[in-house]
Amino acid sequence: MTSREAWIVVDLGYGDQGKGTVTDFLVRDRGAHTVVRFNGGAQAGHNVVTTDGRHHTFAQFGAGSFVPGVGTLLTRHFLLQPWAMCVEAEHLARKGVPDAFARTRIHEDARVVTPFHRAANRLRERARGAARHGSCGVGIGETAGDAERLGPDLVVRAGDLLDAPRLRAKLRRLQAHKREEMAPLRAASPEDFAALEDAARVDVWVAQAAPFARQARLCDDEAVRALRERPGAVVFEGAQGVLLDERHGFAPHTTWSDCTPAKALEILDGWGGAVTRLGVVRAYATRHGPGPFVTEDAALCLPDAHNGRHPWQGAFRVGWFDAVATRYAIRACGGIDALAVTCLDRIDARCRVASRYVIDGAEVRDIGPETEPLWRARPLYREGSLQVIEEECGVPVRLVSHGPTAADKGWRGP
Repeated sequence: MTSREAWIVVDLGYGDQGKGTVTDFLVRDRGAHTVVRFNGGAQAGHNVVTTDGRHHTFAQFGAGSFVPGVGTLLTRHFLLQPWAMCVEAEHLARKGVPDAFARTRIHEDARVVTPFHRAANRLRERARGAARHGSCGVGIGETAGDAERLGPDLVVRAGDLLDAPRLRAKLRRLQAHKREEMAPLRAASPEDFAALEDAARVDVWVAQAAPFARQARLCDDEAVRALRERPGAVVFEGAQGVLLDERHGFAPHTTWSDCTPAKALEILDGWGGAVTRLGVVRAYATRHGPGPFVTEDAALCLPDAHNGRHPWQGAFRVGWFDAVATRYAIRACGGIDALAVTCLDRIDARCRVASRYVIDGAEVRDIGPETEPLWRARPLYREGSLQVIEEECGVPVRLVSHGPTAADKGWRGP
């Protein structure tokens, strides 16, 4: 092991490829001291199962938290939900992790998801009817968008949570702004609009945020500088998937987040150690919710213990491995050093790999960010294997997973 090494874990699909379980393995295998959440936020669902049978779906704490002493750093790019984070800490305490907050540093400028963002998010999505984008209904995109287009008096950040009077004033201004903004969509969901009309919601939410304020350890950019200087291994745990990326995904079924390694590489500027960009893919393709999915196969029956139909995202869909889409995701990342292939125990010898598409009668090897042609695309397959995945993606498969725990994973090749 080098004196400093960083592993950047990114999802090369539409999410749900196994980032959490890969992060847990890397923390254990490389002896990492910190997990950094550098994009996404409270809507994450990163499943980790330990060899002693404990299971947790990590949302805001790093997926290495089952390992004693391993810290979490939530960067300024993280989207925080304080009440939900307190609930998650309680869940972890019941599973043998009593000090999750004590091991976590949260950048003071991290954006905060409020109930008014959630209400606005749900109003927009319900108003779309059958043309829903596939939102998680948590308010992540609404929060990210507001942070870009609104002034500081309307943007709640982690530092505000420690000052109840300031937080209350910001929330009242934000509630009034969202109420006016969402008024044309009131009929889409009167229940959600009620959250924007009820003045008491502000005081309720300030009270709910109080436990967070008592436990949270906020930090500034100095914590990031200290991370760069600390010897040992660090794992950057990405969220969502590159095929949902705000710039590279297939609109409108995208997220308000940079899902590539870019933000992690910014933090690692001046690192001076080894950096490995690890792209995570399942041995078969999945997509949660609407949007184009070229290799989807309804006959491929692969129920997932941790993913099912979601009231907001919709159905959990499966299909064959899509090398065309994966190559596109790799290019969007500016390259990937190695692949981690998960769920190999579920696909066995049935694996097929889409190496080309046929669109309007023409064979296509590479695609761009245009969404419309994907609805007309038909996959052309090769019989699958890890070697075929390597050949088609042009990246070595370094890590393989044959089950949910760290013991089910191992390195492959030199």
